[in-house]
Amino acid sequence: MESSPRSTVVVLHGADRPPAMTEVEARATVRYTTADRLGSAIEGADVLLVWESRSTALSGAWAAARALRWVHVAGPAVRHLLFPGLRESGVVVTSSPGVFDEPMAEYVLGLVLAFAKDLPGTLRDQQRRRWQHRETERLAGSRALLVGTGPIARAIARKLTAVGVGVAALGAPRAGDPDFGDVRPLGDLRAAVGGYDWVVLALALTEPTAGLVDASVLRAMRPTARLVNIGRSGLVVQPDLVDALDRGELAGAAFDEFGDEPLAPSSPLWGMPNVLISPHMSGDVVGWREELVRRFADNLDRYLTGRPLVNAVDKERAAR
Repeated sequence: MESSPRSTVVVLHGADRPPAMTEVEARATVRYTTADRLGSAIEGADVLLVWESRSTALSGAWAAARALRWVHVAGPAVRHLLFPGLRESGVVVTSSPGVFDEPMAEYVLGLVLAFAKDLPGTLRDQQRRRWQHRETERLAGSRALLVGTGPIARAIARKLTAVGVGVAALGAPRAGDPDFGDVRPLGDLRAAVGGYDWVVLALALTEPTAGLVDASVLRAMRPTARLVNIGRSGLVVQPDLVDALDRGELAGAAFDEFGDEPLAPSSPLWGMPNVLISPHMSGDVVGWREELVRRFADNLDRYLTGRPLVNAVDKERAAR
């Protein structure tokens, strides 16, 4: 890309602005805006930083984005942003892969350990000042099925393998993957789940994966198995999950994301002792916001000096 004498960067944010923007503000003119004002803010701007990474507001402001040359998303997912006008344009789209892979893998390992060692039960007993000896489960030798084979799933596979859990995966079929072994297709989910102690959902929510885990899949799982979902809640039919837990067809479940957040107080999941709920935080370690800003600032330096941008997205492929 040719260098620009003074670029204008629009930062699309929600309730919170990105931190540590001093370097960016020194290199470019920066306009901060929320979705409702994006149309006016983006006029004449050549760069858009989508800090509110789930936002789809650009499609509504596209007519005003005539000077736009580059869109950077402060997160790994871009499919929701790729409306036809952006896909067909010459605007470069970049993302921020890798920031959340290891933290989310650590979080899954923590959830698996919490279930196996009954840490929620220990905390409940401590709060009640109750001394209740019991035996827990051995993690080594158990088996986990990862549903999804992306970078986050790969990081999870490595963490679980390191503590002795046998790992297999469903995704794009292939043989001999170094972390997953022989990968079977997603269509094998119902037939496969009965062989595993842990079923971990780590894939995107798309039309084909919506409601992927329904009553038939839950019935096929071992009654001693746990379901861990660090993807979108829409991957699981929640009423079916509640019924399976009530009937003892499943030993437990963990969720980190819900379609409507925060989770309503009326949800039956809150009161279930075998359910772990976290407030969409599995990848949010100390410093993650600053790391996302650093990724953008590094790419901005490339943009301003005419060098190729890193983590450029194949828009047509990503939109599928």
